[in-house]
Amino acid sequence: MLAVTAIVGVKAQKSHVDPFKKGSVMVFWGWNSSVYSKSDIHFKGDGYDFQLDNVTAHDRQTKFDWGTYFNPSSITIPQVNYRITYFPKDNLGITLGMDHMKYVMDQDQTVDVKGYINNPEYASLVQNGKVDLSDAKLLTFEHTDGLNYINIGAQKYHNVLNKKNFDLFLSYGAGVGALLPKSNVRLMGNERSDRFHLAGFGADARAAVSLVAIRHIVVQVEGKFGYINMPDIKTTLNNKPDKASQDFVYGELDFGIGYTFNTKKYN
Repeated sequence: MLAVTAIVGVKAQKSHVDPFKKGSVMVFWGWNSSVYSKSDIHFKGDGYDFQLDNVTAHDRQTKFDWGTYFNPSSITIPQVNYRITYFPKDNLGITLGMDHMKYVMDQDQTVDVKGYINNPEYASLVQNGKVDLSDAKLLTFEHTDGLNYINIGAQKYHNVLNKKNFDLFLSYGAGVGALLPKSNVRLMGNERSDRFHLAGFGADARAAVSLVAIRHIVVQVEGKFGYINMPDIKTTLNNKPDKASQDFVYGELDFGIGYTFNTKKYN
């Protein structure tokens, strides 16, 4: 009699699928587009110490091509986001990820200069406290492989629509992290510097809309507003203490696809 009761009790225990329940995991891959505020960039090294004021920059989108965006050997060439999220509580996610953005200084601009350059060849490019960057003789400056923001964040999800085969969630949160750019810089005739270096830190606020199909497949659009501060950007390939520093705010929009695991929940 007890055995029959136990069996009936097990059968009576119903289960349903909750995409972001406690203990579930989501993996995510996406692509981003970013805009950047103006930035003062300070360069310092042997024989120079100067700052370019209010420098403008843009991101660098990779032209869409199936072979580039989905080939395993080239999928990190575009501006991408990838992350893994663990849910310690229902609808609360802790995320570890990387935003692979790209930052390119606009070459066609004239900016104010403060400071000094001892080399007369490059000092002569400064006229009346300004320099025209369009000929690229003084500087080319990019974080194109890329502006890598390695971050940890927390995000709260709210289910606003629940149907048989899909759910709609709104979420918000924040993150902090480190900047590990691969900066591509050519400064005053030095050999081009193009290497990874831990350059600074960042923080962001984020919000997203997530459509979850058949309780596992996640299609997500997310917006971020953040701050980046990089006091130690490498500008030369040698071991000299040459470096640049800058800080700016940015806006980022990303779109991608994820998948959730361990979503079954028993009542």
